[in-house]
Amino acid sequence: MSSLTDTEKKGLLKLARSAITRQLKKEESIERPESTSPVLEENRGCFVTLHKRGMLRGCIGTIEPVKPLIRAVEENALNAAFRDPRFPALTEAELPEIDLEISVLTVPEVLEYEDGADLKSKLKPGVHGVILSRGWHQSTFLPQVWDQLPDTEAFLGHLCRKGGMGADCWKKRDVVVKTYKAEYFSE
Repeated sequence: MSSLTDTEKKGLLKLARSAITRQLKKEESIERPESTSPVLEENRGCFVTLHKRGMLRGCIGTIEPVKPLIRAVEENALNAAFRDPRFPALTEAELPEIDLEISVLTVPEVLEYEDGADLKSKLKPGVHGVILSRGWHQSTFLPQVWDQLPDTEAFLGHLCRKGGMGADCWKKRDVVVKTYKAEYFSE
């Protein structure tokens, strides 16, 4: 995975904030990076997370690398602010209280494991983002979520519940586990 420069990170954060601001204040313009580097044009998965006074206020992203990073950041910023089903749409009054975080992902890889104990031993807290899939159900936690859920069993249990699969789904053999890493940065 290509690492982003400080200039690219600042440009993406400015893009995300200005896209949200433009949606709220129609007279504002979107500030896209002036020179687009090859890294920003790569198809990459990414998430945009909004925090209000340290609490989650929206988070939407794309896991798979389906569009150029610069486009994915802009779209996910708007989706996190206005289309996260867990929260009402962001208001103009809230805008000054919002902090943005962007997570740029590696391509997810299937993690082979024998059983629940083997799975726990192979996961790297704070490093791995985890995707659990079972039938039509799927959920993911970014690597940063380990900060709130450092216990592996609790992390996996919450991830199972998030996907509507029951708290112990991670112990079942029909669950597909994928991991990825993220480069994340914030304002």
